[in-house]
Amino acid sequence: MEPAVPGSDLIAGTLVGLVAAALGAPTPAVDGTDVRLREDLEALSRRAVIFGHQSVGMNILDGLAQLSSRGGVPLRIVDVSAGPAAPPGTLAHLFVPENGKPITKLSSFARALDSFPPGGADIALIKFCYVDFEPSTDPVALFSRYEETVARLQAASPEKRFVHVTAPLSTVQGGPKAWVKRLLGRTPHGLAENARREEYNALLRKAYAGRAPVFDLARVESTLPDGTRSTTTWNGRTFPVLAAPYTDDDGHLNQVGRILAAREFLAVLASVPLDPPAPRAR
Repeated sequence: MEPAVPGSDLIAGTLVGLVAAALGAPTPAVDGTDVRLREDLEALSRRAVIFGHQSVGMNILDGLAQLSSRGGVPLRIVDVSAGPAAPPGTLAHLFVPENGKPITKLSSFARALDSFPPGGADIALIKFCYVDFEPSTDPVALFSRYEETVARLQAASPEKRFVHVTAPLSTVQGGPKAWVKRLLGRTPHGLAENARREEYNALLRKAYAGRAPVFDLARVESTLPDGTRSTTTWNGRTFPVLAAPYTDDDGHLNQVGRILAAREFLAVLASVPLDPPAPRAR
């Protein structure tokens, strides 16, 4: 068994109540984990965030809205795709075009952030989608472009705190189609793609973990409630994949998956210190 995901106490400790809430069932009595949930929601409600994403990001925001309702702390979540205008204390989000073109997404996010009014955001983050990673993706080149983009944006707005997000995962194709592919010497869908995602994520963790806030979405998506990881092995390498109980279509997050991801997303954003970050050693 691998170590549990950082912050997994937030996941395991509230799993029963969160899943019950996701399914519309009665939840257990208020306890310490509910108090922590409210504290995190209240902290986030006082912060201005800009979040660039696509569909999995929307899954997470849907889960966050459910947590807000359960915790009894309203959050202002506003789509600013049409223009960067949002009052203080807003989680502003935008859909960054387009899926399958992560470099274009970075450019789109940078333009949106550049157009935000000074002081319009305390925290900024962009999340790639699982479809941004193909077998031919060069994770080193992509991460280099990400790192350069964030460094430029940080230099232009030293008061902002950037949260770094690992790339989400997908399941691996199984069943008769996968068997036939292997028989023909072809690779089932999800093997090479998840390998590329993990290569990118390893670079991101190495660069930022312990130095800047990291929302390790991939680790949440691949970590089961008991702390074990959902993994696969291909070409002698073992790497994480999206846990099947968290998805209904092999990539997007279902009710349970989005609640768990949203809880960690909330915990990370609520814990970000808002003092200007120290210059990063090169």
